[in-house]
Amino acid sequence: MMLYYQNDSFGGKKAYRRILCCLGLTGTVLLTGCQTSKPLTASSQAPEPDPPQSVFSWFHQEPATQSLSAEAAARADQETLQQTDTTSSNTVQFNNVWQRISQQFSLPYSVDNPRMQREIAWFKRNPRYIQRVSERAEPYLFYIAELIEQRGLPTELALLPVIESAYDPFAYSPGRASGLWQFIPSTGKYFGLKQNWWYDGRRDVVASTNAALDYLSKLYTHLGDWELALASYNAGEGTILKAMRRNKASGKAQDYWSLDLPRETEQYVPRLLALAHVIANTERYGIQMPSVANKPYFQKIKTQGQIDLALAADMAALPLDRLYQLNPGFNQWATDPNGPHYLLVPISQAKQFQNALQALPPNKRMKWQRYQVRRGDSLIAIAHRFQTRTKVIQQANKLASHRIRTGQTLLIPQASQLLSQYTKTRTQRRLGKQARVAAQGKSVYYKVKRGDSFWHIARQYDVSVKSLSKWNNLSPRDTLKPGQRLVIKLANAKSSTHASRDKRKVRRKVNYKVRQGDSLYRIATRFNVRVDDIQDWNQLPHTNLKPGQALTLFVNVTGT
Repeated sequence: MMLYYQNDSFGGKKAYRRILCCLGLTGTVLLTGCQTSKPLTASSQAPEPDPPQSVFSWFHQEPATQSLSAEAAARADQETLQQTDTTSSNTVQFNNVWQRISQQFSLPYSVDNPRMQREIAWFKRNPRYIQRVSERAEPYLFYIAELIEQRGLPTELALLPVIESAYDPFAYSPGRASGLWQFIPSTGKYFGLKQNWWYDGRRDVVASTNAALDYLSKLYTHLGDWELALASYNAGEGTILKAMRRNKASGKAQDYWSLDLPRETEQYVPRLLALAHVIANTERYGIQMPSVANKPYFQKIKTQGQIDLALAADMAALPLDRLYQLNPGFNQWATDPNGPHYLLVPISQAKQFQNALQALPPNKRMKWQRYQVRRGDSLIAIAHRFQTRTKVIQQANKLASHRIRTGQTLLIPQASQLLSQYTKTRTQRRLGKQARVAAQGKSVYYKVKRGDSFWHIARQYDVSVKSLSKWNNLSPRDTLKPGQRLVIKLANAKSSTHASRDKRKVRRKVNYKVRQGDSLYRIATRFNVRVDDIQDWNQLPHTNLKPGQALTLFVNVTGT
């Protein structure tokens, strides 16, 4: 039962303090373990910010249709995590995780605060947004809520991925922040999140959640206030401390609401608190929250080594995209050879996957191709041919350097399926985004040259750097490489010398099925494209084709 007591607060206004009262096991109402919030902080008199955008405007993706959930992670060979409600022996057992966490919200706020009112108004106008994010959160919410409760942290923190990433584990910001909790590379490394070609721990649900809660706990320990800790998570602790020192020198209050902060940070904490307020009062605001089962859904199973993810999905009887949705930390078609050696699998499929994994010999978990080095070969050329990295070949063959010799046999890891089938790898996500942009209207593909930068290319086409990076699922801070292909929307671009020289090619996506006698050269000639373009679009490691094979082409419909 949720009771509110009206108390006088600052400025003669009324505010509410929430008392959480738990139901006894007999069903009688008992006022046990009641928790009163901290005193309310003073409201800032700063002007209202602009209307909030739906949590980072570059994350406007509808959730994939799926039925995932939370974790029962590992102990012994299965590492089965004991997930029990540790908040209180008297806490009522909820069927819905949203009800469970909202009954324990404890951070103070005033709905009279202008910044709060602005954010609440936005959520009231956009009820479908909250519903979509709730659906997207389903795979992860129980696990995150469990960890937060076990650590004794405010359950409002379970809403932070809504603000950070809209609960999209593949979210990637212009500032190179990635994952549910939006770690930038340097902060991720500081908190032990491994990042390499195979794997990015910033997107790993288990690793990133633990790192985020470590970071938030550290900030709270340093600052002694959750509003300041949350603001520091957004802007950096140095920014907040600097603002506090300025206020102290001026004789002003040093609480969050009194600080002069970047605009995004001034919106950040009110947005979280407003979301908590709306979720705790869904009936008042007419919002239907999808139910998220208050029980573990996925299990963390040790793989004991590297495994092809398409093979793992088949063994678990899961669609490959669904396996990636639970294991978004893996960048490529297989897990990292150096770990982590585990996969999250829905509990309903865990036993099947476990049995299949135990029956599969270790040497069958990956597909390997033997390649004999030819005269003139280099490790870089071989890696490019097989769509991999030189370090991967070096590691697989225990090579101390790039030196190879003619006649030497190399083992090269190969995907069991066409690379284009692994639609959630880093490369395929980028190509998919480019294809969607190209299909929206007039566009050109630009091949990056040595010395190019986002700024240089954007200036040539008279588009913004932000738009250019967004169209290509990149950050402006990412490094461009010669030969890399970028899509540029001409509908948003004014005429430019370069664009004129390119004849403003209009490309359309064509799905082509390989016929008997076809070759890459014949198909390229027929559609007036290049062989290496077809290989790039379809991530083909070689030129061999099979009748019936599906290819994606981007054809210039205004060409000859």
